[in-house]
Amino acid sequence: MSRRTEPILNLPTVIAGLIAAFGLVHAFRELVLTPSQDVDFLLLFAFIPARYAPLPGIDIALPGGLAADIWTFVSYAFLHGDLTHLGVNVLWLLPFGSAVARRFGTARFVAFFAATAAAGALLHLATHAGELLPMIGASAAISGFMAAAMRFVFQVGGPLGVFRNTDHTAYLVPAAPLAATLKDPRILGFLIVWFGLNILFGLGSVGMLGVDQPVAWQAHIGGFVAGLLLFPVFDPVPLPRAAD
Repeated sequence: MSRRTEPILNLPTVIAGLIAAFGLVHAFRELVLTPSQDVDFLLLFAFIPARYAPLPGIDIALPGGLAADIWTFVSYAFLHGDLTHLGVNVLWLLPFGSAVARRFGTARFVAFFAATAAAGALLHLATHAGELLPMIGASAAISGFMAAAMRFVFQVGGPLGVFRNTDHTAYLVPAAPLAATLKDPRILGFLIVWFGLNILFGLGSVGMLGVDQPVAWQAHIGGFVAGLLLFPVFDPVPLPRAAD
């Protein structure tokens, strides 16, 4: 009985820490900062495409300089528009992030989080050049975790395979080849539902001062594609040797 519930009850430390960081940042903005200070906070830590290619005729100096030009590729992922936005991202992070954390370990997990968040921001920048509206939220990085988890959770002996395994070894099974992952009907069906829900509920990015903007679906795609392609770079489990 206890072995079957172990993955849920024993949340990886890095996941608990990440959720705590999300919550503390949001509480600081809501309970400590004034509305004008929160705007300044967003200008400093949200991802704003206008930092890199301002629209013609718009002269704006954003705070932070070169350092903020770099750190906002990741720091935006720690900001959320409201408790609903935060709660939904946490709900998605728990299953997919936990699976990846158990496989990668803390250091690789943190690096993967930063890489997929940055990839999401980069694609958002490419499709929203010069835009002043900030992008916030961890959805791009969570999309990367989802892509990474799908490379191994459905494998034989994996946590969601036909012959399920509830031990830690379930998260260390050899990963599926990329082509096989993208052909799995279970994965394709889940992706359709996941992206559909994001579009339907409009979660994933929120404008400054609570002004809604469309879902940053480009950032989701950027994080997801990065998760698929970068998975072998971060994966500590060696690929199985080809049969003779």
